[in-house]
Amino acid sequence: MFEKSAWIRLPRNVVVGHGVIDQVVDVIDDLHLHGRPLFVTSPTPREVAAEPIVAAFEATGVDPAVVTIEKATFDAVERVIETANAEDVSYLVGIGGGKAIDIAKMASYHLEMGFCSVPTAASHDGIVSNRGSVPDGDTRHSVAAEPPLAVIADTEILADAPWELTTAGCADIISNYTAVMDWRLAHRLKNVEYSEYAAALAEMTAEILVDNADLIRPGLEESSWVVTKALMSSGVAMSIAGSSRPASGAEHLFSHQLDRLAPGAALHGHQVGVGSIMTAYLHGGERGIWQDIRNALASIDAPTTADGLGIDDETVIEALTTCHEIRDRYTILGDGMDERAAREVATKTGVIS
Repeated sequence: MFEKSAWIRLPRNVVVGHGVIDQVVDVIDDLHLHGRPLFVTSPTPREVAAEPIVAAFEATGVDPAVVTIEKATFDAVERVIETANAEDVSYLVGIGGGKAIDIAKMASYHLEMGFCSVPTAASHDGIVSNRGSVPDGDTRHSVAAEPPLAVIADTEILADAPWELTTAGCADIISNYTAVMDWRLAHRLKNVEYSEYAAALAEMTAEILVDNADLIRPGLEESSWVVTKALMSSGVAMSIAGSSRPASGAEHLFSHQLDRLAPGAALHGHQVGVGSIMTAYLHGGERGIWQDIRNALASIDAPTTADGLGIDDETVIEALTTCHEIRDRYTILGDGMDERAAREVATKTGVIS
């Protein structure tokens, strides 16, 4: 007897394009969200996007509360929750890059309030996903949260963001290739629950960026359009799957371990990109897709080597041989890599010299 069921939460409105920052009030109205909003932002996004949005709301007679955070921490989540309670707000709006949106997302989940996402950088798929990621000491926690009710992504603002943030977002999406490979492997060997639909969607987003890597260039709104749509699709894939599996495999374990061994050395997206080169090699050997991943990353100026990440060769080896211990998630790394094997894959793929 078939008894399987699923509850999939997806954004109701996704608005992407030139000048759509001016439509935030209209998008909120369409969602029938009433009362006072709390805007969660960080210093630069506050000036670039939050202040104009505040002015637009004030013109309608609404006085938003605003919290500006410096770092993504659990203390910042608590601060947002306390502010929401003190200011008697009805819903939250995350305005900024990854940290502002993740903090707003996690706080809204705790408060059981609606949440909208207004990204100012196309740096990762958290702008639309049902996951939040926050550093805690020498590790990083990925926790469940509600996806946004709406996403308003202005390509003009995104195109003006630092180029390295956009390349990190691209690399994060390209790494979906190996995340899905690991997911399929875990399904075959460990009977991990698997969604063909979510996997196909995540894989398609990676293909879009690999196939269009030579068109993604700094300052071009068209590039922001392509990257943002890919990030949206990746986030939706996670919501469909009910987990981060479509976009997080061994390459993410590698990145999380680098966060412990060399905190702050490189952006998350760049780390998973390099990790994806090596894990793709492990999946496919000499004829695998790892060359396509490496070439696509190089084409968009994303790092492909340890040196490009700002870390030494031995840190790469240590991360590869220990990252399987981070969480109970079966990947191509299995129960861990031998140091000699790790050095071989890192050398053959050009990650270390």
